[in-house]
Amino acid sequence: MNGGHASWKGEGLLRARDITPLPDLAHGHAVTGPVRSRRPVYVDLLPPCNAGCPTGENVQAWLALAEAGRTEEAWKALVADNPLPAVSGRVCYHPCEDVCNRAQLDAAVGIHAVERCLGDVAIDRGWRLPQGPAERRSHKRVLVVGSGPSGLAAAVHLTLRGHDVEIRDAAPSPGGMLRDGIPTYRLPRDVLDAEIERIAAAGVRITNGHRIEDLESEKTEGGFDAVFVAVGAQLSKHVDIPARDAGRILDAIAFLRSVAAGERPAIGRRVAVYGGGNTAMDTARTARRLGAEEALIIYRRTRAQMPAHEEEADSAEREGVRINWLRTISAFDAPDLVVETMELDDHGLPRPTGHTEALAADTVILALGQDSDTSFLKGIPGVELSADGSIAVSSTMMTGHPGVFAGGDSVPAERTVTVALGHGKKAARAVDAWLRGAPVATAPKHPTATFETLHLWYFGDALRRRQPELAATERVHGFNEVVGSLSATEARFEAARCLSCGNCFECDGCLGACPEGAVIKLGQGKRYRFDDDVCTGCAACFEQCPVHAIDMVPESR
Repeated sequence: MNGGHASWKGEGLLRARDITPLPDLAHGHAVTGPVRSRRPVYVDLLPPCNAGCPTGENVQAWLALAEAGRTEEAWKALVADNPLPAVSGRVCYHPCEDVCNRAQLDAAVGIHAVERCLGDVAIDRGWRLPQGPAERRSHKRVLVVGSGPSGLAAAVHLTLRGHDVEIRDAAPSPGGMLRDGIPTYRLPRDVLDAEIERIAAAGVRITNGHRIEDLESEKTEGGFDAVFVAVGAQLSKHVDIPARDAGRILDAIAFLRSVAAGERPAIGRRVAVYGGGNTAMDTARTARRLGAEEALIIYRRTRAQMPAHEEEADSAEREGVRINWLRTISAFDAPDLVVETMELDDHGLPRPTGHTEALAADTVILALGQDSDTSFLKGIPGVELSADGSIAVSSTMMTGHPGVFAGGDSVPAERTVTVALGHGKKAARAVDAWLRGAPVATAPKHPTATFETLHLWYFGDALRRRQPELAATERVHGFNEVVGSLSATEARFEAARCLSCGNCFECDGCLGACPEGAVIKLGQGKRYRFDDDVCTGCAACFEQCPVHAIDMVPESR
């Protein structure tokens, strides 16, 4: 991936032409003749951010375009893989940043913040997704069941591949758990609506208020050639808690859905949330915004074992939510809540100790995970369902029934928005291949560029730009968005912090370091080539290349 670079990257450092050529590493002395044991070659490695992205985004490519100020091109490169950048830029837990090499230098590049900025700019400027060319229409019809992130992604990718796609969903509005499960302080609904409207404008037909009871009949009567099931996991798991008033025990998903719909459930002053996932954190934070003076999370394992992301737990605690680790609820008779202390056994599993303590709560909300409602698939030959309703699929996302595919939270996998988006993209590729009677194309991946292989002399210090946030004392008084966006200038600076790991960005370092003039510049965007007639294999170019876009390989004889 080529891209420009900001002026600060080399600020205060030696220019490439000031570097003294290094000795030949293979022999321990300088090479002065044309005989060489190794020669340099330009390579393209896989950046760790690209490798870590569940949607397979070419992160480094769109960051480089954003850095160069080519904002619309950056957005187009981004939505080629992820059609919901303003959404995912807000709710994705950015695994790309967890593996970013820059984190070992100072701090990871704020990839999600730049993605969000690009998504917001696209909404403000009314940019549209491309539409598949009419001459490539396949005249094949695909039914997508579910309008959550996986269904939306599959639908738009299939549409752009030339197929006629219709999404059908029982809910009154599209979005799935994006709409029903993620509070507005994390995802404003106008942002969600804008990105869904853009998908519909690209040619995807979305039908809401349509519950599918019999998939085989639906497929036959609608004349569909293939089906992608993306119904998510919206059935809350329950546990029996001895309670005098069962009406004071609520379900987290139903609670969040009602709040998202504008309702304000009566929950009292003290609320206990049972569970340790992201839904539990959202539930407790929402309870605080509804006026609960005390919001307590009860989780039977330790903080290190909780399924919630660390930043979600941190945000909850900053907003006054208390978390009781190694506790389980034994009984509830409002306002009396009895919890039992747990301990970890030799295998790290929680076990009861028999010790109890009394707490106070007006309402208990269960956030113990979700199952999938896939009963409409029962009876279809070859489709295998687990006890929790999840659907067994192959590596191509196809069930055991030809032409029926599934993805998102309704298949066994990590349940996050970005994983669901990735499933939709992967399934679209597989459905397209199946409809065309072709094998699923898979491109080989380059080796990943690691931090140890980089030569970071070129890059100056650049502190990460932080997104603005509401003060914790302000957050709990309403549902205003907690985290703000970077400005266009800040987003461009943040994009420029990318190290371009493993891919040449034409810094001219190799050109300046070569003592023999063996590096030939081919023009902007075309990189360089080596003149093997004069190259001595001294490795000066390799040693100074900041991003490891040059390898030394044994000379062929």
